[in-house]
Amino acid sequence: MLTERIGRIEVSATMAITAEALRLKAQGMDLADFGAGEPHFQTPAHIKKAAIDAIESGFTRYTAVAGIPEVRKAVVERHAKDFGTQYAVDECVFTTGGKLALFNAIQVLVDHGDEVILPVPYWVSFKDIIQYAGGVPVFVRGREEENFRITAKMIEGAITEKTKAIVLNTPSNPSGAVVSPGDLEAIVRLAHKKGVYVLLDECYIYLNYTGNLISGGSFLDCKEHVVVLGSLSKTYAMTGWRAGYALGPKPIIAAMSKLQSQSTSNTASMVQRASVAALTESQDCVFEMRDGYLKLRDRILAGLKEIPGITCTVPEGAFYVYPNVSAYFGKGGIHSAADVAAKLLSEAHVVVVPGEAFGTDEHIRFSYAVSEDVVDKGIERLKKFFGGLA
Repeated sequence: MLTERIGRIEVSATMAITAEALRLKAQGMDLADFGAGEPHFQTPAHIKKAAIDAIESGFTRYTAVAGIPEVRKAVVERHAKDFGTQYAVDECVFTTGGKLALFNAIQVLVDHGDEVILPVPYWVSFKDIIQYAGGVPVFVRGREEENFRITAKMIEGAITEKTKAIVLNTPSNPSGAVVSPGDLEAIVRLAHKKGVYVLLDECYIYLNYTGNLISGGSFLDCKEHVVVLGSLSKTYAMTGWRAGYALGPKPIIAAMSKLQSQSTSNTASMVQRASVAALTESQDCVFEMRDGYLKLRDRILAGLKEIPGITCTVPEGAFYVYPNVSAYFGKGGIHSAADVAAKLLSEAHVVVVPGEAFGTDEHIRFSYAVSEDVVDKGIERLKKFFGGLA
C-alpha cells in the first residue's frame, strides 16, 4: 500500500521520546526530562512583540516562497557580520525550520546511489533524510577518546567517485564535538577541489564554547560547493516558531525554493517578521543564553563524574552530553543503551535518548537545556538507579 521510499526512514527517535514524555507528564508523572533538544529559556520579548505587531497590523498573508526580502537581507547581513561571508539576498531561502532547509538541500543535490559522508555520532534525521532521497550514507566514526572530533584526514579517507556531499554538524548534536577551524577549512577546500558539496548544519554555531566561531561559508573562494543550513531555534529559543534558512550558490537556492513552492510554500509571515527582529536587534540574549548553557554543562558533567562506570567527553558546544554507559551492560537485564533509556524512564523517571538513534550503541544523550533544579533532580535519580545496578 505504501511507497518504497517511506520504508527507508524511521520515526524521529527524539520526537518519539518527546511524545512519550508528554504522555507521562499528562498522567501526572514527575519526570526529569533531558530528552528534547529544546531551550528552557523563553523566546526574548522583543521577538515576540515583533510577531504580535505583525499580526495586529494584518501582516498575515502569503509572502514570496523564499521569504520576504527583509528577512533574507537580515540573514545574509547577520551571517556576514559574524562570519565574514558574502551572500546576496537571492542566495538565501527562508524555511520552515532548519530541518526543512536540510531536507530540501538533500533532495535537490542527492540522487539515487549518490554517497553522502556522515560523521558518527550523527543527528537522528541526517541518515533518514539521505536515505529518503535515495542516497547512501557513508559513516565516518569519531573517536570517543578524541572527543568525537572529526578531522579532514578522516573525511578524505571516505571520499570516493560516488561521493556527492559531506554533512557537517558543528557543534554536534549529540556529542557537542566541534570541528577545529583548521580541519573545517581543510574539509571545505578538499570538497571544493573534488567537486563535492559540503552541507553545513550550523544550528548550534553560536553555542560554541571554544572561542573560535567560524563558518564553512567563510572560505569565499570555495562557496560554490558550500551550503550553509541555519536555524533560529536554538540561537534565539525559537523552536516552535519553525524558522530556518539556507545560504548557498544561486542555482541550488533556486532549486530549493522551487521544491518549497510545491510543499510548504512560505514560512508563516509573522514568524518572518519576528525573525527580522531576532537577527537585527540586540544580540545580548544570544550571549546570555550561551553563558547559561555553559554553566549547566559544567553542572551536569560534575554530577555524571560522581557515578561509577559512566564516562563522558567534555562537549565543546551545543547543549548535550553523551555519556558512555556500556559499563552497566549485562547488569539488571540491561544489554544496550536502549535498555538503559527504557529503564531510566520506567524506573527512575528520567528521560534520555538512546545512542542507537545517533549511530552508537554505548551512549545515552542528555539535553542540559533545562533548569538547574532539573539537572540536580536528574543526577540524584541517576545515582540511585545506577547504584542499584552496581
